[in-house]
Amino acid sequence: MPHTSYPSSYYAASANPVPARPELQGEVETDVCVIGAGYTGLSTALFLLENGFKVTVLEAAKAGFGASGRNGGQIVNSYSRDIDVIERSVGAKQAKLLGDMAFEGGRIIRERIAKYNIQCDLKDGGVFAALSAKQMGHLESQKKLWERFGHTQLELMDAKRIREVVGTDSYVGGMLDMSGGHIHPLNLALGEAAAVESLGGVIHEQSPAVKIDRGANPVVHTPKGRVKAKFIVVAGNAYLGGLVPELASKSMPCGTQVITTEPLSADLAKSLLPTDYCVEDCNYLLDYYRLTGDNRLIFGGGVVYGARDPSNIEAIIRPKMLKVFPQLKDVKIDFAWTGNFLLTLSRLPQVGRIGDNIYYSQGCSGHGVTYTHLAGKLLAEVLRGQAERFDAFATLPHYPFPGGRMFQVPFSAIGAWYYTMRDKLGI
Repeated sequence: MPHTSYPSSYYAASANPVPARPELQGEVETDVCVIGAGYTGLSTALFLLENGFKVTVLEAAKAGFGASGRNGGQIVNSYSRDIDVIERSVGAKQAKLLGDMAFEGGRIIRERIAKYNIQCDLKDGGVFAALSAKQMGHLESQKKLWERFGHTQLELMDAKRIREVVGTDSYVGGMLDMSGGHIHPLNLALGEAAAVESLGGVIHEQSPAVKIDRGANPVVHTPKGRVKAKFIVVAGNAYLGGLVPELASKSMPCGTQVITTEPLSADLAKSLLPTDYCVEDCNYLLDYYRLTGDNRLIFGGGVVYGARDPSNIEAIIRPKMLKVFPQLKDVKIDFAWTGNFLLTLSRLPQVGRIGDNIYYSQGCSGHGVTYTHLAGKLLAEVLRGQAERFDAFATLPHYPFPGGRMFQVPFSAIGAWYYTMRDKLGI
């Protein structure tokens, strides 16, 4: 049964107005059929339309329904595995290409917001907060690494300095990235969907792709229609289901939980985050938080492997929030929700082609806001015959989870427990 409305969240409650987008009925022909109207699909569609392609987007629910409309709203640079890890795996040449792209997604977001006048509460500045000397050492190395790839908007912060931007005694230091920042993620997706339509692109909601006829003339089937296309872009990520079986074995949907407070007084909000930067800590299973445009605190964290919806999200996340900001103990929580992201075993995105005309990108592993916007550009480039940057991702090694889907959840949970204990013990 298709979803006809957004899941209850702060983002859905504060979303900009959206037009009705009818489901696909009958047969249409297009240059490119994009499956999924989240950031990956919308970014791809926009870049293709700007380059003269005819594009049809199929969305099972509503534009931005999945992770694109439910995430923490933070613009975080690089990838879930940083460039030094990639370099050790694939060598200096390929790592150089990937490193040069590691900060491009955030630039694309800002370009989109400016070009299409998207109202999504953009604020500059993101903080990586260290809970231990070991984590601070990692940030020092990360700053040198990022600067090696030309990224210079960075400032290391000692305990006194981080206290000026985050109103807590939890951290020993941190790093400020002024090219990071935060947005209302659903409104960004809705603005991008409107931009797609302004260029002549067509988005069909309530139109899940249920079957793909592969071959020289591929066809995507929905319950009431079909799209004949020259190329197909698969951009469903954690909400793809079993449509493309060879993608399912190499990835696992995971849920992350988010809560939002009632509106805070201006003084209280400013005492928590005086400079209105967003924050994420440096733990393996990290916490992240920021202020909204109307002075609420959004706080997220935790991972549920296999993407089950926990019964009481507030009970999971509120204690984490109070550990950082005990002064919020009497503040009411107005919204709590979960959203799925797609985890890969390497924690690097999976990009590639199936046959001659089906292309995909998936598995952002928690770094999706910026990476998906870059992915759209890469997918559009390869369809225009420029494959070098696409291939830098497509040739990354990827492996199925041990034991297939049956063992994905227990193996991943054991791994997460191991890293969580390392965080707690400071080793």
